[in-house]
Amino acid sequence: MKKILLLGSGELGKEFVIACKRKGQYVVACDKYANAPAMQVADECEVFNMLNGDALMAAVRKHRPDIIVPEIEAIRTERLFDCEQMGIQVVPSARAVNFTMNRKAIRELAHTELGIKTANYRYATSFEELQQAAGMIGFPCIIKPLMSSSGHGQSKVDSADELQAAWDAACAGARGDIMEVIVEQFIPFDFEITMLTVTQQHGPTLFCSPIGHVQKGGDYRESFQPMAMQDWQLEEAKRMAGAVTEALTGAGIWGVEFFISNDPKVGVLFSELSPRPHDTGMVTLGHTQNLSEFELHARAVLGLPIPEIVQECQGASAVILSEIETSAPDYQGLEEVCAATRTRLRIFGKPEAHVGRRMGVVVCYDSLNASQEELRRKCKTLASKVKVI
Repeated sequence: MKKILLLGSGELGKEFVIACKRKGQYVVACDKYANAPAMQVADECEVFNMLNGDALMAAVRKHRPDIIVPEIEAIRTERLFDCEQMGIQVVPSARAVNFTMNRKAIRELAHTELGIKTANYRYATSFEELQQAAGMIGFPCIIKPLMSSSGHGQSKVDSADELQAAWDAACAGARGDIMEVIVEQFIPFDFEITMLTVTQQHGPTLFCSPIGHVQKGGDYRESFQPMAMQDWQLEEAKRMAGAVTEALTGAGIWGVEFFISNDPKVGVLFSELSPRPHDTGMVTLGHTQNLSEFELHARAVLGLPIPEIVQECQGASAVILSEIETSAPDYQGLEEVCAATRTRLRIFGKPEAHVGRRMGVVVCYDSLNASQEELRRKCKTLASKVKVI
């Protein structure tokens, strides 16, 4: 049995803990607030600010874990190198976590060092620099904090008049203590995908079928698997995902995001990478694969073999968002969702609800030859029935 210290205890961490517990592991779940979703299923929990390096190392010394698994961006990631020096396995590796928790570092690795195709970009640490960067990139453009999650602080800007609002949103949505933004060229892509990529301790890199997704304000609203795409697009996405995960090193699952254009002149562009299960991958909870992304992550982390990843059916997911603020959320409409065939409901168990906060997900699945459009429509309709009260 291994002791795992989970840094970040949201809905993705909760499913990962469940996967680990099914394999007899011991998990200590950490977050900045009490009763976070993963804490509800873990063996122990700790509440502290993970940007506080001293508090982080105090938790490490107290629990003496075999493995540290980061689940969020807001961590004093440089201290994880110290943990590796202590003989603790960091997932996927301290190097990977340090790179991928910062959009600047991962973009420079992918574009500059590995020659992977990305949108044009610039950086800014002040509003004046933002104005200059946007002028060089041109409009429309996308503005994001270097460190954020779930689309927080991200804006599409169509003219210089919108830059101040975008800067304010980026400052408000940034996580951690880095106040810098990336300004990206707006790409007229046909669709975007997540390529779930699994690197193993003792085996080849594996790829899940591509997951299509729809975002609003940079945050995922629905996902569907498999995403239909041309063979050359799929092979190029796999090549890029394999190259960047190999350079970052370590074992685990990675959510590698791409913009896809059917115009070969644009082709496949690397967007972002997360060194952990991806929110769009919650569609795999609907039995779309022989192993969900959380089971794959647990196996890779523990060094257990993954003989194959098989697409067994197609699926769709749609999120449940809160429309209210409450410190005691309850739910209505669960009966209609549970009455639907080939449907799974996951309420995350977050102790507080805020307007626009993701509180649950509905996942529907069907045979590989069923209509994906109908499946997506069914899933979104069911998700809309669930209300936070």
